[in-house]
Amino acid sequence: MRVYWEIARCGYQRYAAYPAATWAGVFTNMVFGFMRGSVLLALYAHRDEIGGYNASAALTYTWLVQALIAAIYIWGWRELGDRIRSGDIAIDLARPVHPQAAGLASDLGRALYHLLFRGVPPLLVGAVVFELTMPQTPLAGAAFVVSVVLAVAVSYGFRFLYSMAAFWLVDIRGVMVASAVVATLFSGFVIPVAYFPEWLAAVAYATPFPAMAQTPIDIFIGVLSGTEAAGALAMQAAWLAALLLGGRVLFAAGARRLVVQGG
Repeated sequence: MRVYWEIARCGYQRYAAYPAATWAGVFTNMVFGFMRGSVLLALYAHRDEIGGYNASAALTYTWLVQALIAAIYIWGWRELGDRIRSGDIAIDLARPVHPQAAGLASDLGRALYHLLFRGVPPLLVGAVVFELTMPQTPLAGAAFVVSVVLAVAVSYGFRFLYSMAAFWLVDIRGVMVASAVVATLFSGFVIPVAYFPEWLAAVAYATPFPAMAQTPIDIFIGVLSGTEAAGALAMQAAWLAALLLGGRVLFAAGARRLVVQGG
């Protein structure tokens, strides 16, 4: 475990080295929080509830999205794909820690930094300006923390999985963009999945994407509580296991036919 702890610590320090970028991100997240919050509030001008969300819950959803977006990191992750394309993955294969496990540890360290410094400040601003819905019990707060950790890990498992396309394709930008668009829509980052038509919500919940954002947000707001929250956490854990297993299988298949494409 010491090895993984050190890898996670390095992942944290890697992003802590750029505080100016962090504060720029905080400012951007707050601007989008006010913009998106204003749009959602307009929906409640003539109704009290939509999809189980009242106005306070919708605002809480907005600010939680802005707090979690950097930590969960769906868009633009191509680091592993680039290492496969350049042939640097051969160095990773020679190391005693599997690249998937090392990457997950590093990603958890990165996510912790972003949660603390890009997540907490916007959420505090949102709580000061608006009346947000907070967890009603310490148990709900603890379930939210566990759910966020699982959400980050599920996101990493998905990013690792689509990055495996680099073993067979020269450029995975198309795969990356398509994957990010689908994940962003069905995870609840754009609008709550509860706002979807019933058939589209059913499609979304048949995928791992709500486990990346919608589940922790619903636990925080109280839409999921008690046995429902426990079931949602179990579903997140099941998706995480499936994605990590799928990624490990594809990595093994790609490593067997590794071809250095980048010189």
